Amino acid sequence: MSQDAEVSISPYQADWPSKFEAEQRLLEQALAPWLCGGIEHIGSTAVPGLAAKPVIDIMAPVRSLEDARDAITPAGANGYLYHPYQGEVMHWFCKPSPACRTHHLHLVPWGSPLWVERIAFRDALRGSGALAREYEALKLQLAEAFRHDRDGYTNAKAPFVHRVCHSRA
Repeated sequence: MSQDAEVSISPYQADWPSKFEAEQRLLEQALAPWLCGGIEHIGSTAVPGLAAKPVIDIMAPVRSLEDARDAITPAGANGYLYHPYQGEVMHWFCKPSPACRTHHLHLVPWGSPLWVERIAFRDALRGSGALAREYEALKLQLAEAFRHDRDGYTNAKAPFVHRVCHSRA
C-alpha cells in the first residue's frame, strides 16, 4: 500500500476493548447478512496489558469468501477500505486509511485454519503472562527492524505464532 503507516508499538491502552466493542456493534448491523457467528477482537490489542500497534484487529466470521464478497460494499460504507491482502484466506480492510490506521477488519471463513489459529494465539497470550511478555519483546525488536516494512514485520512474527499455536495443539 502506498503511504503506509510505519510500524510502531504503543503501551497497552485501557480503552482498546471499548473501541473494539463500538466497532463490533457497528459491524454486527452492517454485515449481518454475511455473519455466521460472533465478531472477535484479535491481535495484541485484545490481550490486556500487552503493548501493540495501536490498531484494533477485528475478525468477523463468514460462511465463505465467495459468499462474503458482497460485504465489501457495506464495510466500505462504514469507513473500511478493502485491500486484497491474503485474498485466498480472507477479505481484509483497514480504517480509515493505510497511512493512519485505527482498525483492521478481517472477514474470515468460520472454522478455517486462519480462524482457528488467530483465536488460539489470542487465547494463549491471554492465558500466559510469560508468553505475552516474550511476544511483546519480539514485537518491540521487530518494530525497530521493520519500521517501514509492515509485511516484513508480520512475516518475522510468523515462526513465533506457529510455535505457540502448534505447541498447544
